[in-house]
Amino acid sequence: MKILIALLALAPAFAQTLVDQAKPADSTTDAAQAPAAGDNPVPVAEPWITGSIDFGYRFRTNLNGSSAAYQSIVDLSAGPRLLGVDFTIVDPKHRLFDSLSVRGSNWGGDPYNTAHVDAKKKGIYDFRFNYSNILYYNALPSYANPFAPGGFNQQWFDQYRKNISADLTLRPNKRIVPYFSFSRNAGSGTGISNYAQDATDTFPVATRLVDSTNNYRAGVRFEFNRLHITLEQGGTTFEDNDSAYDATPNTGDSTGAILGQTLVLNNLVQAYRIRAHSVYSKGLLSASPFSWLNVFGQFLYSEPKTDINYQDAATGNFVLLNSLLFYNGQTDLATGSAVGPHVSGTAGVEVRPFRRLRITGTWSTDGFHELAYSSLAAAFLAQPSSASVNTTTVLSPLLWVNDSRGEAMLFWDPLKMLTLRGGYRYEWGNATVPASEQSQTGLVESGKLSRQVALAGVNFHPAPKFYANVDYEGATTARAYFTTSLYNYTRLRARARYQVAPALSLQANFAVLDNQDPITGSQYDFLSRDNSLSVNWTPKGGKVFGLLAEYDRATISSSIDYILPQFLSPDVSTYHANAHIATSAVQVNIPPVKGVAAKLTLGGSLAIVNGTEASRYYEPLARLSIPAGKHVYWNTEWRWYGYSDQLFLYQGFQTHLFQTGLKLSR
Repeated sequence: MKILIALLALAPAFAQTLVDQAKPADSTTDAAQAPAAGDNPVPVAEPWITGSIDFGYRFRTNLNGSSAAYQSIVDLSAGPRLLGVDFTIVDPKHRLFDSLSVRGSNWGGDPYNTAHVDAKKKGIYDFRFNYSNILYYNALPSYANPFAPGGFNQQWFDQYRKNISADLTLRPNKRIVPYFSFSRNAGSGTGISNYAQDATDTFPVATRLVDSTNNYRAGVRFEFNRLHITLEQGGTTFEDNDSAYDATPNTGDSTGAILGQTLVLNNLVQAYRIRAHSVYSKGLLSASPFSWLNVFGQFLYSEPKTDINYQDAATGNFVLLNSLLFYNGQTDLATGSAVGPHVSGTAGVEVRPFRRLRITGTWSTDGFHELAYSSLAAAFLAQPSSASVNTTTVLSPLLWVNDSRGEAMLFWDPLKMLTLRGGYRYEWGNATVPASEQSQTGLVESGKLSRQVALAGVNFHPAPKFYANVDYEGATTARAYFTTSLYNYTRLRARARYQVAPALSLQANFAVLDNQDPITGSQYDFLSRDNSLSVNWTPKGGKVFGLLAEYDRATISSSIDYILPQFLSPDVSTYHANAHIATSAVQVNIPPVKGVAAKLTLGGSLAIVNGTEASRYYEPLARLSIPAGKHVYWNTEWRWYGYSDQLFLYQGFQTHLFQTGLKLSR
């Protein structure tokens, strides 16, 4: 906000500078400084800074409907905003840098703001910095359940995620190129989570969310005519310090009495601490030993380690159903540690035996082996006596996953305008993981992957104005890890682009995924289709108007067998969705009035979804841009947001947003 206020304060001075630059100079001064006939005029120096500042104020009308749904989906509020800033500084003397570029957007209170800095000095360095701050807010009533017993708004969160990255490359475009990089992803916020007690009751409690991940890496690239090598060393650290607390009587979701007693949570302190780190080494190589042969490879080795500590202390009135024991206090202490070497590699070759024929082959493998230890100690303070019951659980799970893939492709150009391709891919693997509590086979479960995939495609380019391509993928699976994994599936994608005229272009896309899992008891059918058409029309180069429109028709249907956990009986879960999604924008250049030519933009977007969870979303907009000077534009925008949910009527909303401001450029 301080940065925004400072920029708003500087804006009048910046605008005055632009106005002064646009004013004609004094005629006397012009005559005195005008060059004599035949003299060469002094060249005008290029500006050392160019760019623009876009700032304004947003107004919002009264919100009709669910404010929680509006915040979860849109979350735009009223107030001053720095909508965008973009400038470049060029140093003609090339001292610290040749050029320095800065970009930023949506500062001042919006849920998503960004910043970018790019500095370069030819042959010396190339530096890039990126920052983003994203607000993840979810309190949708259908998910957060505001009608739960006790009146608590369960399972919502309000969390900021900040991403920072800095990359420095030394000696760019040289033979030997060192580089350094750092990135950080951190989250902090609050929410509501559930504290469960022996599957008899669930208590919503306030939660504090804190986590961060840091990545450090450095390496060197060797760039030669026929050989490229990259060697990199890096490390990652992760921290999670979530906590939950409750200090008021909380009856949770169970409002009825159990054996004549009401369950209640009076006080809770809960915290867990996770620390993880990993050091990894990576190498990449690509080479062209002959004009008809390319080879490449990549290798990565890491050994992550994780340590976990969890503890809680709760008081109230609880029950252990398996022993019908009521107790008024509980403490838990859990610790765990895991280490997992991770090895992955890829190798490939490209052979061009003939001018119109190309053959590629790739092989990749990924192996993750983890050994872990965990223990849980729980103490229950029973009533009315001071007796306590202690339980201890020790687990030593093993996780072992190996996946591999081999693929061969052939590309043939029978004509200059036609490319045919076909190939085969085989995927295989095995996994051993800790079994679930309901497992009847022991402490671990094993699975295998075996899949064969046929690949085909065509690229068709008969004229410069038309291009189309089709990709096909058909698979048969003998074994898969999960019931929701792709099994026997067909995937087809087609894209076409046609430049009808210099001012008119059309683009169409089609995609379908059909999956069938025939295994009895876990049958899973899934079908997804997505068809879209876009139009871009700018007659006379957009001098009068321009049109950009896109329509998307998407359908999803799924059916999967599962077991009802309450009764251990088979059932089927089905889901269907048919969606119409459209986006359009028409820009009209209004004829000048007294030398002022404005631009009007009309359009918006909509989404209409029918099926299992039917909903409607509308976002029409109108934008007017009027020049207020040589380098000044006054921009005004209106948007209307409307959302309705036919299954959960209480989470619909409607509101108007108005935004006005100036854009100054140089």
